[in-house]
Amino acid sequence: MVGKYWFFIFRYLGMAVPLCVVASLVLAEEQAVPAQTQDAAQGPGLIPAGDGSKMNQNAGEANAAAVGDHPLEPALELAARGLESIRANIKDYSCTMVKRERIDGKLGEHQYMFSKVRQEPFSVYLYFLGPEDVKGQEVIYVDGKNENNMLAHAGSGVRAMMGTVSLKPQSMLAMTGNRYPITEFGVENLARRLVEVAEHDKNFGECEVNFYPNAKVNGRICTCVQVVHPTPRRNFRFHLARVFIDDELTVPIRYEAYDWPHEAGGQPVLMEEYTYMNLKTNQGFTDADFDPTNPSYKFSGTKE
Repeated sequence: MVGKYWFFIFRYLGMAVPLCVVASLVLAEEQAVPAQTQDAAQGPGLIPAGDGSKMNQNAGEANAAAVGDHPLEPALELAARGLESIRANIKDYSCTMVKRERIDGKLGEHQYMFSKVRQEPFSVYLYFLGPEDVKGQEVIYVDGKNENNMLAHAGSGVRAMMGTVSLKPQSMLAMTGNRYPITEFGVENLARRLVEVAEHDKNFGECEVNFYPNAKVNGRICTCVQVVHPTPRRNFRFHLARVFIDDELTVPIRYEAYDWPHEAGGQPVLMEEYTYMNLKTNQGFTDADFDPTNPSYKFSGTKE
């Protein structure tokens, strides 16, 4: 009974948002970033649930990088500085997270939720903002608490009558409609994955890197780093990726990745994009912000 109802509930990163809203929230100056493609590449460093790169499966190996500075070195240095800055200066933050992912070959709608994140112990609270059929859903995850399970409940309707359920973050039910588990949520995890991928990819050639200053994401001035692997290889997780690093915070606040075109001369295929908007750091969150008994939240008795 629980499985039947909750199979469609736990999209802890999942709600649609109209394209016109996203267009007003995520902007890049025409001079700063190349025109967006319509479709696109796989993962920031972690092999995600859902699609792998079909064109990668039988591709050859990329050649080792030539002796000397690799084109990825400046990007790697920037990502590493960002990761170091996050770990040194950000204890917690709130934001509105917007995402879009391709799951089982289908590109989903833009989704968004209000988020609270604490770095130590790693803690996440999510409140779904819309659309109406998921509005009010909540999710909590705290490393080392609740048997390392995520707690979640629906916002309204028959599903809300099921109350709060406890799920393993990487269980099939929790991963439904998501490329990554909640344990990989947030800007520090994104920065860490960017460093890991750059460290991996600099061992190979066939890499083009460009920097586009003065890009804008939701009004924030960013440096956009674009990485392209022209030829599909099993070494590479994406064809084209862009990361937007907030110039003031040195934090990645947007990431988008594209797979190789399905046909010669075609457009890259969007695999995933994530935007952390209205990022407010060091809010002084306490255990109460990640406690299901918080009177501001609507969690009830837990069901397995």
